[in-house]
Amino acid sequence: MGSFTKIGLLFFSLLIQIHGSDSFHKEANIENRECDLFDGSWVYDDSYPLYEISKCHFLEKQFECLGRPDKNYLKYRWQPHGCNLPRFNGEDFLRRFKGKSLMFVGDSLSLNQWQSLTCMIHSSMPHIMHISHTDKGLSTFTFTGYDVKLILSRNAFLVDIVDEPIGRVLKLDSIEEGKLWKGNDVLIFNSWHWWLHTGRKQPWDFIQVGKHLYKDMDRLVAYNIALKTWAKWVDDNVDSAKTKVFFQGVSPDHANGSKWGAPASTSCVGQKLPISGSKFPGGPLPAELTLEKVTRNMSKPVNLLNITTLSQLRKDGHPSIYTGHGSHFSDCSHWCLPGVPDTWNILLYASLFYN
Repeated sequence: MGSFTKIGLLFFSLLIQIHGSDSFHKEANIENRECDLFDGSWVYDDSYPLYEISKCHFLEKQFECLGRPDKNYLKYRWQPHGCNLPRFNGEDFLRRFKGKSLMFVGDSLSLNQWQSLTCMIHSSMPHIMHISHTDKGLSTFTFTGYDVKLILSRNAFLVDIVDEPIGRVLKLDSIEEGKLWKGNDVLIFNSWHWWLHTGRKQPWDFIQVGKHLYKDMDRLVAYNIALKTWAKWVDDNVDSAKTKVFFQGVSPDHANGSKWGAPASTSCVGQKLPISGSKFPGGPLPAELTLEKVTRNMSKPVNLLNITTLSQLRKDGHPSIYTGHGSHFSDCSHWCLPGVPDTWNILLYASLFYN
């Protein structure tokens, strides 16, 4: 069985030596040198958010929640049990990551996290020149003072979709686009959001596995096959000495209130508070369990950025009707910025530099 690295062990004595006790919140127990960063709860913190949205003019309108009348959703901080996360420091990130590149590969949830990280760094280091451009399907944000590149590769399924005479074919055992991912120092993958789309939103006409074509199949089965193809690509193409690989856990939606004990007709619209405690009433997502099983059987180390449960608790964190699309559209899948993806990036920051 291959190795499986589940991010969550911090060595706090090292953090203290480098940054001093101010890097921790006052309630930190520095005697506890190891803890699961993904086991905790959301606490109100008046020092949040980490940045003002007005300082990040490049954010997508769909993640802006400027018209939202309630503002408490901006004030919650993720608190692991038994230890604390370091507060994000943009200058420290750039200094430690100097001359390197980090690529997000995935769907619009990857875009959500990529935009969050670029804004977190930019807002804390506004005097550092940066440029952004799109080329060959890649969007790149470069902090020229440090030669740090944050790249986004949009690929909702990780495997290939090809236009053929019969129509659009989703090839579950092919990753030709992987050549774009090589050579980066950090890769952060994500996929699930689009696997459930049907009808007009479904971007394929057929699914291919080997020589067999299917009009459709169980989406979790298809996801499992695609993840195994992705896992083989990582095992065959990634040099673990040069590239660190992450997989963003499955980001949940909040379109059905029955999952947290409310009527099924309830959605994220009008939600103003996180779910209290550490457990989500609806339990784990099947896709999350599938992802864990696949990564556990890989020969190369893959770090699971296990954001699923902590995000399930944030039914209040979505744009809902307060998006750039107008009030006729309710978004319970993506996340407001500032917001929950900032915490994903704090966990990434801790995992990269303090693990």
